[in-house]
Amino acid sequence: MSIGTITHIARYPVKSMRGESLDSVEVDFVGLPFDRAFAFVQEGLYTSFPWFTARDCPQMLLCQPVLSGGASPEHRHKPPSVNVVTPEGEFDLTSPEMRAKLQEWSGKAPALRTDYRGCQDVAYVSVISTATIRALSEAAGVEADHRRFRMNLIVEIGDEPFAENAWAGKAVTIGGATIAVHEPDRRCNMITLSPETGESTPAVLKKAGELNNANAGMYCSVLVEGRIAVGDSVTL
Repeated sequence: MSIGTITHIARYPVKSMRGESLDSVEVDFVGLPFDRAFAFVQEGLYTSFPWFTARDCPQMLLCQPVLSGGASPEHRHKPPSVNVVTPEGEFDLTSPEMRAKLQEWSGKAPALRTDYRGCQDVAYVSVISTATIRALSEAAGVEADHRRFRMNLIVEIGDEPFAENAWAGKAVTIGGATIAVHEPDRRCNMITLSPETGESTPAVLKKAGELNNANAGMYCSVLVEGRIAVGDSVTL
């Protein structure tokens, strides 16, 4: 029985930079092709979380990666060419100029990494409901914008916020793919940053803590590979 529909599909080729909206996508066992395929790390930082993100450099949220040169699922193992459109010009992602611009903005030394499997924090696929986005946004007094939460799949499943929490340990079929839902996404300061300006609204994280133990959305993995498209039904 269908319990909802897909309203948006998003992938983020460069961790912490702007994403792309997709009409459809072929997901495989390591998620959406080229999602978080590139990431920056802080040179000289050897921890379990070495990533250089918008928490270090909010200007990253104003940077739009543009993929070319074989950016298709069958070429997943071959990194595509990426240009980044920034407020201060366009740069090749791999260029010294891009690295220098990030260092100028942040005062930190970033180094680029790539992995065809993605540089996600926990899991290859993430899902969040429109009701959860609305509830947190209204409580914090910000515009309801799915980009703030940086999830792959946005689903309309009714008006109850955090209803997707109940999916933990279950399988969900979306279009031609089936995903296993594992655990809630415990949020950090990233959701306080506006996807449009990079400005921080701490109330977003505070309200997530008050309303849902600082969680928003769910981490998932792919059980059955297949095509997912906007408008596809969601079956629990």
